[in-house]
Amino acid sequence: MNTPDTEKTNSPSIINIPKICDKRGNLSFIESGVTIPFNIQRVYWIYDVPGGENRDGHAFKTQQEFIIAISGSFDVILNDGICDTKYSLNRSYYGLLVPAMTWRRIENFSTNSLCLVISSAIFDENDCIRDFNDFKALKEIRLDTDNNIMSNNISQNIFSTSETTIDDCHQINLPFIHRSRGNLTSINNGIDIPFNIERVYYLYDVPAGAERGGHAHSELHQYIVAAAGSFNVVLDDGNNIKTVSLNRPQKALNIVPGIWREVVDFSGGAICLVLASNHYNENEYIRDKSDFYCLKKSCKKF
Repeated sequence: MNTPDTEKTNSPSIINIPKICDKRGNLSFIESGVTIPFNIQRVYWIYDVPGGENRDGHAFKTQQEFIIAISGSFDVILNDGICDTKYSLNRSYYGLLVPAMTWRRIENFSTNSLCLVISSAIFDENDCIRDFNDFKALKEIRLDTDNNIMSNNISQNIFSTSETTIDDCHQINLPFIHRSRGNLTSINNGIDIPFNIERVYYLYDVPAGAERGGHAHSELHQYIVAAAGSFNVVLDDGNNIKTVSLNRPQKALNIVPGIWREVVDFSGGAICLVLASNHYNENEYIRDKSDFYCLKKSCKKF
């Protein structure tokens, strides 16, 4: 796995993303401060973009971004105040790190593209530069580009995993901006989600009808999104079972710790996007269902 060199974050760079190959569908993940050189504060995705469409340019004074083509392809044009540099993104397992004070625009979307953007700060209109002439003027006076990661006061929901039930797992309508040039859904830490996002991962190249999951977590909170296509999530709390259908990029299923989940009935071309509260930790997985049932019935914290 590539660990980014934080001393080079003032320059754009392509970063390889870990790819776990599986006949049931591949998985890639991004972790705060590990895969990318900043803490995740905002995640958004652009979808339903007409083929050949372009997105308007802008820059940020302080925040960095990491851009991935999870599906399809597009070009990211970066400008440092002097000249353009084009980066073509067309793979799910690498992305483009965009430093602060870099003008960027996205062009030449292929049909059915899915663009994932991970940012180092929650959105602040005052941090966004939308006029290229203003951007050039700020570059000329050498604006301080130190990353300003914003803090938030929302505390992570803590559950006793023996007491959580499927009723604690809810479908949630996410922020949604509809435009003819493509739709956008954005999640800001401390505003749109009840935990800090420490890891983002996604399943892709999933054969139709495949099944994933089959485990529970003792600590992890997750938002699961059908970023493309559809699938069902089967939830089990040891006493009751329910199935939740996901088929919209602007809806998420919140799964709390102590819930067994299986992801089934993938449609062809489906992409499962997951926002998680912690880095990967194998020790907090429960992968045996009989162990899960015993732990729930014994009322012991996992």
